[in-house]
Amino acid sequence: MLSEKEIKELEKLANENRQNVIKMVHNAKSGHIGGSLSSADIMTVLFHKCMKNVPKCREDKNYNSRDRFVLSKGHVSPVYYSVLAQLGYIPKDELMTFRKLGTRLQGHPSLFCPGVEVCTGSLGQGLSIACGMAMALKLDKNPAHVFVLMGDGELQEGNVWEAFMQAPQRNLDNLTVIVDRNRLQIDGCTENIKALDPLDAKLKAFNWEVIEIDGHNLQEIYDAIEKAKQNDKPVVIIADTIKGKGVSFMENNAGWHGKAPNDHEYEKAMKELAL
Repeated sequence: MLSEKEIKELEKLANENRQNVIKMVHNAKSGHIGGSLSSADIMTVLFHKCMKNVPKCREDKNYNSRDRFVLSKGHVSPVYYSVLAQLGYIPKDELMTFRKLGTRLQGHPSLFCPGVEVCTGSLGQGLSIACGMAMALKLDKNPAHVFVLMGDGELQEGNVWEAFMQAPQRNLDNLTVIVDRNRLQIDGCTENIKALDPLDAKLKAFNWEVIEIDGHNLQEIYDAIEKAKQNDKPVVIIADTIKGKGVSFMENNAGWHGKAPNDHEYEKAMKELAL
């Protein structure tokens, strides 16, 4: 259970992450805002409260005991970089190099950036990579956990469901998937493009433990992740979220999937996030 003080601290960190996302994408004049904002609360709680300490360098004797994270929806890298900056993996002033020539902060995560485990961006592949990581940890008798953040749009990829079959077959109880269920993708509503519902029933039929939460409720996020870590089979957390969360004119608007705000929109968004 998070204390009231911890929740307040996490709210502040999540809001800072949202501000950084707006700043980075505006400065780069390109990037993905909507999904970054919808997953900001999830990423904040996961990295600041739930993941096992991740040493900053490979030479650290505890490096191999770290929990692993795969950002399957690699296009929401702005929020990932912001969290890594909060944790000291990269300087905060480096965030403004996002998508610039020669930067370590590519549009999709790459191994150039400290703290990034794997290059991602081709949607539908992150879960397969995570299954491989989890299997390797099992073979090494390493108790570390693997977390994956996925978008609901990428669940329309066939490769995803092969991985959903693989994990229970291999008893990967060290694997937790979090689905950012904001119901919007670049072309519109997920249910109009290739319907996913009833998503919970489909995942349960594939023999996963399924937990459904409000993806903006910090306590629910924390409780679900902690419960998943203690489960005896792989877990999917379906986090109901709002695309563009925190900025009124971006919320539930598929047009903000991958668009940079102009100067007027930037000022308006930052004003709202400053409240």
